[in-house]
Amino acid sequence: MKVLVVGSGGREHALCWKLAQSPLLAKLWCAPGNPGIAAVAECVPLAATAIPALVAFARDNGVGLVVAGPEAPLTLGLADACEAAGIPCFGPVAAAARLEGSKDFFKQVANAAGAPTARHATFDDAAAARAHIRAQGAPIVVKADGLAAGKGVVVATTVAEAEDAITEMMERGAHGEAGRRVVVEEFLDGEEVSFFALCDGARAIALAAAQDHKRVGEGDTGPNTGGMGAYSPAPAFTPALEAQVMQTCIQPVLAELERRGAPFRGVLFAGLMLTAEGPKLLEFNVRFGDPECQALMLRLESDLLPALLAAARGDLSGISLDWSAEPSLLVVMAAAGYPGPPRAGTRIGGLAAAAAVPGVQVFHAGTRAGEDGAVLAAGGRVLGIGARAPTLRAARDVAYAAVDALDWPDGFCRRDIGWRALG
Repeated sequence: MKVLVVGSGGREHALCWKLAQSPLLAKLWCAPGNPGIAAVAECVPLAATAIPALVAFARDNGVGLVVAGPEAPLTLGLADACEAAGIPCFGPVAAAARLEGSKDFFKQVANAAGAPTARHATFDDAAAARAHIRAQGAPIVVKADGLAAGKGVVVATTVAEAEDAITEMMERGAHGEAGRRVVVEEFLDGEEVSFFALCDGARAIALAAAQDHKRVGEGDTGPNTGGMGAYSPAPAFTPALEAQVMQTCIQPVLAELERRGAPFRGVLFAGLMLTAEGPKLLEFNVRFGDPECQALMLRLESDLLPALLAAARGDLSGISLDWSAEPSLLVVMAAAGYPGPPRAGTRIGGLAAAAAVPGVQVFHAGTRAGEDGAVLAAGGRVLGIGARAPTLRAARDVAYAAVDALDWPDGFCRRDIGWRALG
């Protein structure tokens, strides 16, 4: 089968790396890809949001499966356009992708499905949002309603901080149109977990859980980011909790979307808070997480291609996936300045030495090719250094050994990935 993966980040590199191992694969393309992806797939110079061009390429080249990496093409209707062209697409139609495209829509669906989530209120008016915040007090959470590249969430510890978030999002346009409407919700205390389920519109198969590290600083300090590292499995997410989440969150939401005429096919990413009252939904994403996807792919023993194709075709019957008992851990290397404006164009050395560390896989997230074969930073989160080992501590040690083999003075990382599990 010929497959086209859409996207250019670390998640897409991990998907391409895993799909390239499939004996069923005849040809693998990635649009637009990156220098790391180019080692396992042919990169196509098409933007991830160029929907008509992507569908035309897939049709003209006999692609049997399109795999959507990021959320933006899904909210713009990539799956709808593929369906109209008769091409299976792994990812939901736009009506179902609104689960991620609008925080308010997510809340509506979760509440209609009876899925446990934080109490909230939605605002189009900044003054009304501030009044609500003053009435509720802090800590409190302010979220941009639309897509904000993982940066549209402020966990405010004071009322003043929450009001500043309203000013930045709604009045100064920090996230463009995505932040003109906001969702203000109660702060949930507990341990955060990312859980993934494969869905075919009606049924769901539990994949695996991971724990992300959202804050830029060690000890979970500083502003939120798209994710500074991850590990899998998450010890706090027991098999009993997994069964509970499938019963109270995943299946009811699938049924509610089907009732609304927008059956969900693809991967449903549940951001969960493990509270004293049980697991509660923080958000749904409609694609694999980044960097959680990298950690998951390092543990997946089964062929990924048949599972993605079955979900895209709407029939997961007979599909089961095997996971390594060995844990995996991924460290994100980011460019100086991130999560603010990153320093771009700096040369990254030592990539071969890092990749040569036994048990390590280097994923490219924000890189571009320079002159004479150089690899240059071209984003905020630039590399993912992943490892799998018999223990999580061993995986962490191996991953950081590879980080230390890099020669990139303008890059930085958190040195405490896995701290919740390792202490």
